[in-house]
Amino acid sequence: MKKIIITISALLLITSSLLAGEVNVFSSRHYDSDVQLYKKFTSQTGIKVNVVSGKDKALEKRILEEGKDSKADLYITSDAGRLGAAQAKGMFQRSSSSILKKKIPSNFRTSYWYGIAKRARVIYYSPERTPASMLNGLRYEDLADPKYKGKVVIRQSNNVYNQSLVASLIQNNGSKKTAEWAKGLVGNFARPAKGNDRAQILAVAAGEADLAIANTYYLALMLSGKKGAEQKAAAQKVKPFFPNQNDRGTHMNISGGGVLKYAPNKANAIKLLEFLLTDEAQEHIVNNSYEYPMVEGVKANELIAQFGLNFKQDQKTKVSSYGKKQAEALKIMMQAGWQ
Repeated sequence: MKKIIITISALLLITSSLLAGEVNVFSSRHYDSDVQLYKKFTSQTGIKVNVVSGKDKALEKRILEEGKDSKADLYITSDAGRLGAAQAKGMFQRSSSSILKKKIPSNFRTSYWYGIAKRARVIYYSPERTPASMLNGLRYEDLADPKYKGKVVIRQSNNVYNQSLVASLIQNNGSKKTAEWAKGLVGNFARPAKGNDRAQILAVAAGEADLAIANTYYLALMLSGKKGAEQKAAAQKVKPFFPNQNDRGTHMNISGGGVLKYAPNKANAIKLLEFLLTDEAQEHIVNNSYEYPMVEGVKANELIAQFGLNFKQDQKTKVSSYGKKQAEALKIMMQAGWQ
């Protein structure tokens, strides 16, 4: 009969792993690199990370339907508008962490959810057709000026990134002015709103429009070559412009996460959020998703950094306002004829 010999160190490793437990993450982020990051967390803490991936609506539906029986601990998604909508449905519980409060600026977090990476929604132009000097002082608000008639492209109104942008305009300029702006913007469309963010950048590169609104990480993704040589070549024909530098700063959004209401492993969920704000995790995120780091001192990926990192970010507008004004934003967009 064979003897099974377990060393003390192996026994301690097994015991610590069992004691560490697990954390169940529901995520709508579609990056394989996130899973690699969770493996690093497990190797450092012994906490097993179980991931359920899917689209926001499907994940929300499951979490809400399961209620108290849900095993979900942490909900991670992109856009503060989505996080705010989830909070409004009662999906989160308050969570507290001195580490998260210290590392995340107050306008990028709430007591229910926290930003883990930043995103900038900017204006793209072709330097061959539009000299940068012509854009000096340009604001999002200026895109409604009739001089840009037939020159602007953007995604549809059902896109949450656009809803958050419009929500920020409502927060800063009021509903009436934002409604007037939306009508002016629609009047300046070079084509009906359609496609994803990369489609807007491609339109400028192809000469179908002079200006486009899209998130910066899409341009970096195209420049990386991961979307093919054709998109890389197109991306090299355009440049991003950071609007509103003379007032509140460029519109910023986040990827983030919150501890769910009935989380069975709340402490582990908070530990994972704290891990995502370590320098190591932040470097991993920005070098795979091309987002901006949330933590000061962490360098952005070089594909993003080449466009400048000293632009003024909107630190005035709390991203929590995006979710609160999301419904009003969509209403304004629809009434303006924004498809």
